[in-house]
Amino acid sequence: MADIKAVVRVKHPDIVLTGAVCHDESSKAKSVSEAGTDPTSGKFFYQIESSDFSQFEEGLRNDTTISEFEQVIETRDDEAIYSVAYTDESKILSPVISTANGVILDMENDGDAWILTVWMSERAGLARLWDYAQQNDIEIELLRVNEYASLGNTDAGLTDSQREALLVAVDTGYFEEPRDATLSDVAADLGISQPAASGLLRRGIKRLIISSLMDNSTTTRE
Repeated sequence: MADIKAVVRVKHPDIVLTGAVCHDESSKAKSVSEAGTDPTSGKFFYQIESSDFSQFEEGLRNDTTISEFEQVIETRDDEAIYSVAYTDESKILSPVISTANGVILDMENDGDAWILTVWMSERAGLARLWDYAQQNDIEIELLRVNEYASLGNTDAGLTDSQREALLVAVDTGYFEEPRDATLSDVAADLGISQPAASGLLRRGIKRLIISSLMDNSTTTRE
């Protein structure tokens, strides 16, 4: 089975550091993979950008996911490396991903949510992450996987009509939650009927799934 690289957005108040970065709206946090963090050591490292570190540290002190913290080094006036230890209440995704034979390549905050770039040795690992998220009331959204990020530059087995329909649907906000456009809006932009637009989107999404997630030897029905 082929390995995959996925980008997901996760959101829950008990995901580590969420309280601190929400308290200091000027702050941005990113995991430091180069630090060689061992999950069993109890210490994790993050690169923090902030216009007011006293505000950020106040957030850390009130963050129920953090039991202790230390500023390790200040690399710039608005950037520093912190080591933190997690509480039992925190929701930690790295052990779940490791158990599924995966690795978090990158993790950075997106306001009150986190964007994770994840490598999985097989697609089944991504399903395990979804199961954990659902069992723990974590909002999770798949942003990209394999070829999804370059839809405009790869055919992925798509017809021209399918590619156009998918791009129009993205541009109009059809895939947003909640939706900014209806299927009728997409059909109107394409100049076709609603059933025809629905068919193009359905078959196009199926082709993307086959291209990105299924083995080349797998055969499916259209």
